[in-house]
Amino acid sequence: MDEDPYLWLEEIDGTKAVQWVEARNRAANRTLASKPSFKRLRERLLEVFDSDHRIPVITKRGSHYYNFWRDKDNPRGLWRRTTLEQYRTDEPDWEPVLDLDRLARRERENWVLNGFICRKPNDDRCLVRLSRGGADAAVTREFDLQTMAFVTPEEGGFTLPEAKSNVDWAGQDSLFVATDFGPGTMTSSGYPRIVKLWQRGRPLEEAETIFEGEAGDVAVGAYSNLAQGYEHRFVVRSTDFYNNHLYLYDFDQRGQNASRTDGAGALTQLAVPTDASKGVHRGRLFVELDSDWETGGRTFAAGSLLTMRFADFLQGKRNFHVLFAPGPGTSLEAYAPTRNHVLINVLDNVKNRVYVATPEGEGWTQKPLSTLSAERLEDTRTISVWPLDADEDDRYFLETEDYLTPPTLSLGTVGEAPTVLKRAPSHFDAEGLAIAQHWTTSKDGTRVPYFQVSAAESAETDETNPPPTLLYGYGGFQISLLPSYSSGVGIGWLQRGGTYVVANIRGGGEFGPSWHQAALKANRHLAFEDFIAVAEHLVERGVATANRLGILGGSNGGLLMGNMLTMRPDLFGAIVASVPLMDMHRYHKLLAGASWMAEYGDPDEADDWAFLRHYSPYHNLDAKADYPPLLVTTSTRDDRVHPGHARKMVAKMRDMGHDVTYYENIEGGHGGAADNAQSAFMWALTYEFLWRELTREE
Repeated sequence: MDEDPYLWLEEIDGTKAVQWVEARNRAANRTLASKPSFKRLRERLLEVFDSDHRIPVITKRGSHYYNFWRDKDNPRGLWRRTTLEQYRTDEPDWEPVLDLDRLARRERENWVLNGFICRKPNDDRCLVRLSRGGADAAVTREFDLQTMAFVTPEEGGFTLPEAKSNVDWAGQDSLFVATDFGPGTMTSSGYPRIVKLWQRGRPLEEAETIFEGEAGDVAVGAYSNLAQGYEHRFVVRSTDFYNNHLYLYDFDQRGQNASRTDGAGALTQLAVPTDASKGVHRGRLFVELDSDWETGGRTFAAGSLLTMRFADFLQGKRNFHVLFAPGPGTSLEAYAPTRNHVLINVLDNVKNRVYVATPEGEGWTQKPLSTLSAERLEDTRTISVWPLDADEDDRYFLETEDYLTPPTLSLGTVGEAPTVLKRAPSHFDAEGLAIAQHWTTSKDGTRVPYFQVSAAESAETDETNPPPTLLYGYGGFQISLLPSYSSGVGIGWLQRGGTYVVANIRGGGEFGPSWHQAALKANRHLAFEDFIAVAEHLVERGVATANRLGILGGSNGGLLMGNMLTMRPDLFGAIVASVPLMDMHRYHKLLAGASWMAEYGDPDEADDWAFLRHYSPYHNLDAKADYPPLLVTTSTRDDRVHPGHARKMVAKMRDMGHDVTYYENIEGGHGGAADNAQSAFMWALTYEFLWRELTREE
């Protein structure tokens, strides 16, 4: 292959590359961000993103309920807490815990909260992860929830420098740490290869190595379940994105034959399929299968959820109970154990049904969680359910929403009807709009569903000049796209009169593992053909015309957008690709790219490159092609999908003379924005570009 003339754009902070980015950003600001309509849209989006009339999502830690909140007074965010009694009120009394804006000013860093891990069972201290500009790499600091202050190293506090680390509490005064320990300690994917046990009061250099993976692995890590009476510790070795080995770690036998994995020492490998998701809660093992599994004289189907007593499993028994088995059109979206039950969230033709499973005698019983989940055939609401405190009781949060209905948050207890806690207000006028699910047939005969949000009276009409239509897709990594309320979509698109469509193409998780696996590697083209089939169906039904049909996708969805550009430029009027993959010949050499080879393939293998070459947008650009206008956005601080993908694609297209606009946010990580103001800017850029190009309005 010829040498890539745009490799210099992979130098994230290279002088020439930065100058190129700045020039492109100035051009985008002139053509899009300077328009009065852009400014109005950005201001309206920011007003909603900063609004106090949002549901503050809470997490129980001890006797308090914690929330991370951003608004105009707290652009970086405020970590705060309250009581459940206060939370029930219209205006809860929030107690500040950690002010990110104040911390950023004091330390002169652009801190973004990356998460926190609290110490069980008392939830009195947490490991707070802070990233610069929203990157995946973060520093880790111990925080005391009683004094509301960081515990400094001088006070015996745990502190880790910036890295893509995996950390968890191993005990009250010890941590599992997988981080960058120096040369040779990270995998080719850029994640930790070594796990150590770090005792309080000892330098990190003296931490005890308990496991080492291989350089070609994706990552290794360790975590704990420290609920009283059910303490278990585990080490995980992820050999690729979908396969991992899980080991039970005997904390009391640390240091004794720690390198052995046959049960004779500190590590015992669990004899469970590597492509299965597995977890242990209060003495029960849960296994979610991605492929058929023959064990204990039975064969369990891919997509099933199994459980049995963990102690029995360790003794060699295999008397699994089936909590869910897939059927026609059904798949397991999620499961969540409470203290005495298991909440099972099922997709039935991309519509939620929620059940509760309960152990009874030697088996399990199952019934709908509530009347809300029993009548779902024509209901497009998405239901999310999760436990309040899975070790303490059987209470749960339940949230419902769809494209036109803002979220409602309820609190329930298994066996009792949930009660409403909070209702989010509408941020756009949905009157006259309707949601419908449609199906089309892909090139190979597979039926593919999609959701359409449009004016009710024109949903099935054959108009000669239909409203601008925005089609969104992803199609990868077994991620399901379900109806959700988006103020950005509502304000930026629907309220202006546009039609919004979401395609549930293969590669996603809407119909379980088989739906995802159907579009892996050499079969990736099936996801693209599904998306094309949806677009063509919209045109056939008169919902859209090619010149008024825009498409949008990010990350893996950005790869989808790149392929729509090169495969079917005639079918679309405008395209937006955010934080995209574009160069499939070098993706595995850029940041976390090597971790996705189980999804896409290995470009260094001739057989794999033979098919990858056909869906590498960067390599399929044609100077003579008539491409629709394209907007590409990314983030300098995205340390997951390298910004070089977006930069090189745009530079090559510009040199070919194609119509392409580019904007790179300096902060934001893989999410593309580090605060509400940046989010409002990026989304206003997206919707303004699409609306202008599809309507030709200036």
